[in-house]
Amino acid sequence: MLEERKNNYIMSIFKSGIYFGISICDISTGEFYSAEIKDNQNFPLLLDEIARYNPSELVINTMMSDSEEEISKIKERFDCYITNYEDKYFDDKLDNLNLRFNITDTNNKKIEDIADKKLAISSINALVQYIEQTQMTSLDHINKITIYQISKYMSLDINARRNLEITEKMRDKSKKGTLLWVLDKTSTSMGGRLLRRWLNDPLIDVTEINKRLNSVKELKNDMILRGDITENLKKVYDIERLAGKMAYGNANARDMITLKNSLQKLPDLKQTLSKCNSVMLTELYNSIDELKDIYELIEKAIIDDPPMTIKDGDIIKLGYDEEIDKLKTATTQGKNWIIDLEAEEREKTGIKNLKVGFNKVFGYYIEVTKSNLSQVPDRYIRKQTLTNAERFITEELKNLENQILGAEEKVVNLEYNAFVQIREEISKNIKRLQISATAVATLDVLTSFAIVAEDLNYCMPIVDNSGIIDIKAGRHPVIEKMLGAGIFVENDTYLDKNENRLSIITGPNMAGKSTYMRQVALITLMAQVGSFVPSQEAHIGVVDKIFTRVGASDDLSMGQSTFMVEMMEVASILKEATQNSLIILDEIGRGTSTYDGLSIAWAVAEYIADKEKCGAKTLFATHYHELTELENQLEGIKNYSIAVKEKGEDIIFLRKIVRGGTDESYGIHVAKLAGVPKQVTQKANEILKNIERKNILTGKQMEKKEKKQVEGQFDMYNYKLAEIAHEIDKINLNELTPIDALNTLVRIKEKMK
Repeated sequence: MLEERKNNYIMSIFKSGIYFGISICDISTGEFYSAEIKDNQNFPLLLDEIARYNPSELVINTMMSDSEEEISKIKERFDCYITNYEDKYFDDKLDNLNLRFNITDTNNKKIEDIADKKLAISSINALVQYIEQTQMTSLDHINKITIYQISKYMSLDINARRNLEITEKMRDKSKKGTLLWVLDKTSTSMGGRLLRRWLNDPLIDVTEINKRLNSVKELKNDMILRGDITENLKKVYDIERLAGKMAYGNANARDMITLKNSLQKLPDLKQTLSKCNSVMLTELYNSIDELKDIYELIEKAIIDDPPMTIKDGDIIKLGYDEEIDKLKTATTQGKNWIIDLEAEEREKTGIKNLKVGFNKVFGYYIEVTKSNLSQVPDRYIRKQTLTNAERFITEELKNLENQILGAEEKVVNLEYNAFVQIREEISKNIKRLQISATAVATLDVLTSFAIVAEDLNYCMPIVDNSGIIDIKAGRHPVIEKMLGAGIFVENDTYLDKNENRLSIITGPNMAGKSTYMRQVALITLMAQVGSFVPSQEAHIGVVDKIFTRVGASDDLSMGQSTFMVEMMEVASILKEATQNSLIILDEIGRGTSTYDGLSIAWAVAEYIADKEKCGAKTLFATHYHELTELENQLEGIKNYSIAVKEKGEDIIFLRKIVRGGTDESYGIHVAKLAGVPKQVTQKANEILKNIERKNILTGKQMEKKEKKQVEGQFDMYNYKLAEIAHEIDKINLNELTPIDALNTLVRIKEKMK
């Protein structure tokens, strides 16, 4: 019932003061992770981790449960069941934790002592206890716990994951149209799940990233190697979950045949990898256990096309067990005995249509039609009367029945017991199965990256700690795939920690600002996952966090307006971003009045640009053209705009990012393109011309009167016009009816008086 290519996680959260211990497990695969959150911004980090794993259930202690505001925020953002669990289970005793589980770090190195990680231990103990209580079965496949550092992975908050549409679409939660959709050319369910995890856990360790990239490069450059691996992977089934079913004790004979067929491909995969040179592919070669003993056990014991059930027999091959063979022979011979008996009785009695039958109620019987009853001998014992026949038994038939049915019942029981023993034997080798499964899944993901890189003309990025993001002819991976090759307009990007920290991007709606900014974030994320990227060249200095503030939405159920949601997200970004972060900001301040919004956008840009306060690499799209003045006032800020070509009263979006700002929004042109009635756009043009004319006149009158204004203060008339412009800008053209448009114009006219 689980999705094949998606993990099903359960998470425990242990809160102690302002700190958290978390543990995460997928019972179906045996994966188990744990971490501690001990920082300044602990709850936002907890939300990030919940977003990373997207668990189906949370198991929490009393202190966490009593934190009503935090629980409320979790419920707002995530659709998961929350279980309040007794505090006595959240203890920090090690007991036999080290003996029962292999405790490792993310590099698979054994951790000898975790006594100092009391938060993690508490969450582990509670989750293990909860799983054992609810599942009430063997959990031998959960044998390894990976303790990870939050800082090992790039931080992606829930807004970044949603806005960048990494694994699911914002609108309908589907896979199509996401980064996962573009990169998923995996051949196995295990690979599909691992790819999803990698996309949710971008690395920040340059060495690990480059290990992945170099292996992708080798696979991309060797078409024959790639083809051989893919051909073998297509015949490998879900070893991870099959191993889990073995440990659970609910695997049937067909599962064993599926496992056997998968294991059959491991020697070929290992042989193929023996030719590889890159470090990671060599490590995978060494990790793959061919498991020939398990393959041979199943091959010898289980028939090739077994039934679904394991309690009705006919699952064990002849030659595996001597006693089962004898009983099977007896049942086979018994059927021949019945055939011989039927022929013999027909001969003795002279009844040509006499037949020997069987049912579960009466067992074996001799059936004679009523027209032949006079020929029935005295040794026949009447058993049952039918409408047109009588059924009889004989002593000889009863003896045969006892021999045949006894053998059949015994062989079914013996086959079941033999199957259970085989399953238990396989369960003893769960660790070996899991290690090979992980290696196969990793190879599958790397091969998928190589296939995508070859098919879509991606380049290998240079990844280091330089702090530079330098992308030549970058493309949006998802939109490019939807449009087709050669249609998407390529753009360059350059950000660093010095003179190019913050790019202010101006230009009209629909021109491609949001697409451009998202593509920079996605290319950065792809590089740190270990994938090639959609560009001609890319130099990516590792970023520790990606933040996005894109679009706006009300949360009316929580009493929060669009602007409140926007400001809360901005506040979170400003608190958490570092000089090594990447920030994507789209239209900050649009949810309030023009001058309030402009002031906030200006202040946010100044704050981010300040190295002492933040200094993060930032792409800042805005309609506030006044912000372009910042380039001349603060170091580290550069202006860019979307190129537009005017053709009479129409415009053509060139989708090209060019140096320099713009003071044109082309709002009425966009309204026209969106299908707003011609009368409305014509009226809007008249209003715009009147506003511009009045601005000129107002400017001349101000000169004549030599009216002096306080520096930086706006005159009231411009304030009124700005309010009107803001109102026009807020109009949702897709929902505007003709009567709404007329009412809007009436309101605007009233404000002009």
